[in-house]
Amino acid sequence: MKRSFSLLALLFSFFLTNSQEKKKDTLVKTEVVNVVTKYNPKITDVNKIKENPTIQLLDNTKKKKLKYNIFSAPVASTFIPKTGVVKGINLGVKERIYKNYIAAGFGNYISPFADVFIYNNNRFNSEFGFSAKYNASLQNIENTLLNSTFTNLSVGAFYKKEARYFNWKVNADAVSSAYNWYGLPENNYTDLVLNSINEVQKYNLAKLSTTFNFYDSYIDYGKLNLSFFSDDFNSQEILADFNTKLSFPLDFLGYNVNEISVITSFEYLGGNFQKNYANTNKVNYTQLTAKINPTYQLDYTNLKLKVGFKTFYAIDSENNINNLLIFPDVLSKITIFKKYINAYAGVTGNLHSNTYQQFTEENPFVSPTLFITQTAETANFFAGLKGNITNYLSYHIKAAKITEEDKPLFLRNNSKSDGTTSIVNNKSLEGYEYGNSFGVFYDDVETTHFLTEIEYFFNKNLTLTAQVNYNNYNTTNALDSFNLPELEGAFLAKYKAKKWFANATIYYVDSRKDIVYNATFPSSINSLNTLDAFVDVNLNGGYHFNDKFSAFLRLNNVLNNNYQRFTNFNVQGFQALGGFTYKFDF
Repeated sequence: MKRSFSLLALLFSFFLTNSQEKKKDTLVKTEVVNVVTKYNPKITDVNKIKENPTIQLLDNTKKKKLKYNIFSAPVASTFIPKTGVVKGINLGVKERIYKNYIAAGFGNYISPFADVFIYNNNRFNSEFGFSAKYNASLQNIENTLLNSTFTNLSVGAFYKKEARYFNWKVNADAVSSAYNWYGLPENNYTDLVLNSINEVQKYNLAKLSTTFNFYDSYIDYGKLNLSFFSDDFNSQEILADFNTKLSFPLDFLGYNVNEISVITSFEYLGGNFQKNYANTNKVNYTQLTAKINPTYQLDYTNLKLKVGFKTFYAIDSENNINNLLIFPDVLSKITIFKKYINAYAGVTGNLHSNTYQQFTEENPFVSPTLFITQTAETANFFAGLKGNITNYLSYHIKAAKITEEDKPLFLRNNSKSDGTTSIVNNKSLEGYEYGNSFGVFYDDVETTHFLTEIEYFFNKNLTLTAQVNYNNYNTTNALDSFNLPELEGAFLAKYKAKKWFANATIYYVDSRKDIVYNATFPSSINSLNTLDAFVDVNLNGGYHFNDKFSAFLRLNNVLNNNYQRFTNFNVQGFQALGGFTYKFDF
């Protein structure tokens, strides 16, 4: 065993010795590289250069010394700058706007006045408002034989709600008014007849309206109006109107504003009077009117253009009349010199529904015996200019040619009494049958219209406006344009300071025509009566004691002119009404 192990160790040593022998390479020399350690530099190993480098510039790159001289001249100056203070702009005290107010006053002719407005909104995007107004004159006008007082009371409320895609609003209004037919003709009325006349007329209006305004929709709005109107003689009128507007934008055509809009409406008007002025028949009227008004609107650089037409289909069931009417609806506006000259022109037409309520607002002395029909505005050609003359002076000039069929004209009713009796045909006369009321006469009228308006912005406190309106009427059957003035003018001045405010309004109305009858009803026309032109000066102003409390004073008919707005109806003389206003928030 020992021998075998010794032999194996000897062989292993032999092979190990032979494996270490290598032949010498004569082409490549061998070198020994000793690696001591890796180099890891530290911040402390950095040596700061203590000497500044020297930069040598060529002579042609060196800066030359700038030499300049000031030629001074003696200038007188008194400006001495003050240092250490920065002066700010005084913007004044910002006026606070209150949501609610109460106003009350009293004037001559025993004229109480009250006005209230209450408003509230909450964080749920809803609004609520309430208003009430009372105005009256309880003293008679001088030289009137009958009672000439009046009262007006109006109450209203609204509720508005904001939704995600639209908002809606509901309005409810009620109006009650009382007037008197005090405009007796110049007949010698006996005391017995005067005491038997019941000249009071009362009007009542109840109105409900709803409006929907849509956001980002093809439907712009939808409106529904319902109203009921009545008087003290059992006259009744119902008006229902629903209208919408649809808009279809066409921006893909590449213009700035390009759209097609369609306005549609449906209207129902129905009413009745207990009798006509001849006391023969009851007066009924029922009208249905459908309207569609498509228009194409284009806004391109300095040109704005609207092209469309209006189509009406009207049904008068009481008179068995159906009408299909189509009118153009074209308007163009062009900017010639921006801010200074802007011209417009167009042609249009329309169909107007006359109502008993509308007539009482224009003339509260109409009789409850009217014939109600529609007025067709068959053509209305117009053109105008508007702009600024200077930065403080603006103007507006307009001319138009209007053709109307069945235009309503107020005409005085003939008296059924000669002044000595109040009973005719065994019937007592109504309070409006003494020649002291008005009827409506329809005629085809062509009107040439001119309007001139100038506004002067004197400063932020004072603004002056003057307006002249001229109308030349050409009637077909009527002897004249009854109770329509040819020339009207108005001058307005508005002044507002920190504590004071004042307004002045001056009206001029040209002479008007009415008729004189030969005898009592029924009678032919004798001649025309001319109402004199008049000037009416009105002033009102006030003083703000603070943001909440202020006083006001209103002066009407300052010149104390005894003029007639309608035949035999004198107006009140000089009127003064003063009061206070209180504004507040909840």
